[in-house]
Amino acid sequence: MTQNTTQSNVASVSSAPSPSTGSNAPLAGLKVLDFSTLLPGPFATLMLADLGAEVIHVESPTRVDLVRVMPPYADGQATAHTYLNRNKKSLAVDLKNPENIEKIKGLLCDFDIVVEQFRPGVMQRLGLGYEDLKAINPRLIYCSITGYGQTGSYKDRAGHDINYMSLAGISGHSGRQDSGPPALGIQVADVAGGSLHAVIGVLAAVIERNQSGQGQHIDISMTDCVFTLNNMAASAQIAGGEDQAPEAATLNGGSYYDYFKTSDGRYISVGSLEPQFMMGLSAALNLPILAQKGASMFAEDRQAVKQAVAEAIAAQPFSHWQQVFAALDVCVEPVLTLKEAADSQLAQERGWVVDVPLTAEQTASQKQLACPIKFSRSQARYDYAGQQLGETGWEDL
Repeated sequence: MTQNTTQSNVASVSSAPSPSTGSNAPLAGLKVLDFSTLLPGPFATLMLADLGAEVIHVESPTRVDLVRVMPPYADGQATAHTYLNRNKKSLAVDLKNPENIEKIKGLLCDFDIVVEQFRPGVMQRLGLGYEDLKAINPRLIYCSITGYGQTGSYKDRAGHDINYMSLAGISGHSGRQDSGPPALGIQVADVAGGSLHAVIGVLAAVIERNQSGQGQHIDISMTDCVFTLNNMAASAQIAGGEDQAPEAATLNGGSYYDYFKTSDGRYISVGSLEPQFMMGLSAALNLPILAQKGASMFAEDRQAVKQAVAEAIAAQPFSHWQQVFAALDVCVEPVLTLKEAADSQLAQERGWVVDVPLTAEQTASQKQLACPIKFSRSQARYDYAGQQLGETGWEDL
C-alpha cells in the first residue's frame, strides 16, 4: 500500500485543552482490556482512555487492524490509528495460542472491563467468552459490540455502517426523493450506535456494580442502537402514524428547514423554525411569503416558501450570506468544509483540536480531535498517540 503522507502540525492551538497526567481524570483507576478493531470498539475505548481509564489494546501480531494501514499517514503511522488508539497500550497477542489465553486469564482479576467486537461465538471458541471470564472475575463488565447483536437471525451476518443505517430505517427517510439516501461523511451507526452506547452501557454497569458487587455482559447491536436515533420520526410512526418518506416531514427536507445553494455553489443551512427566527429570516431575505406561510402545514405552501428561500439565497454568494447571518440570531449558518470547521473561531474557542505527544517520552506532537467532554474539576488526558503494534510487553502490564 502506498503511503499518502501528510505533514504533522506541531503548533499548538492556544485555547485547546492542556494535556493531563490522568491523575484527576474522572475514570482514573478503571482498567480495560480492549479486543476490538476498526472504529466502533476503539472509539468507545478511546473515550474511556481520554477520561482516565487504563486501556490495554490486545492486537493480533499477524492480522493487522486495517485502521493501522489506512491512509493518510503522519509521523510514520496512519492518522486514524494514532487518534483512535491514543492513551492506550498495544499488546500483540496470538489468541490462537492456548498459552496466551491463559496469560490473559491470569490478568483478569486486575481488570474491570473487557470490550470485544468479534462476531458472536468467536470469543467463546477462544475460551474468552463472558461465562469463561466471569468465573475468574465475577466483577468483570464485558461489552460485546456487533452489527446485529448476540441473538436473532442476523447475529452471524456481516455488515457495515451503511447496512445498519439501511436496516434501521434511517436511510429510508433521509436524502432526496429524486436521488435517494445520502452517502454521509461520518459513520453514524458505528459511532453514535456502537461506540457511544457502549460507553453508556459500560459506565452504567460500573455504577450498578458499586451496589451489587457483580459485573455483567452488555450486548451492543449497532443496528439496535442506531434505530433509536430515529427518535422523532419513529415515535410518531410506531404510535400509529404514517411511514415517513424523504422530503415529506419538517425536518427531513419537506420544509425550508434545509440546505440552500448560494450563487457560487456553496451551501447555507437554514433552521429558522420558531416564530421569532422565522420572522427574522423573512426580514433578512425580504420574503413576506415566509412570514405569511412559513408555518403552514399545507404541502403546496411549504413548497412555495421553500422555493422562495432557495431563489433568494441563490442570488448572492456564500461570503455575502456569511456576513449577513453572522450578525443575526436566526438559526442560519454556513456549511463549512472540514478544514474550515477545524480552523474556525468556534473550534479555537471551544478547543476542538489538541496537540498529543507522539510518545510518552517525546516533545514532538500531532494535532488530533480533542475529547469534547468538559468538566469543572476533572480533565481529559492526552498522554501519547497510538502506539506501534506490540509496543507494550507482558512484563509491562
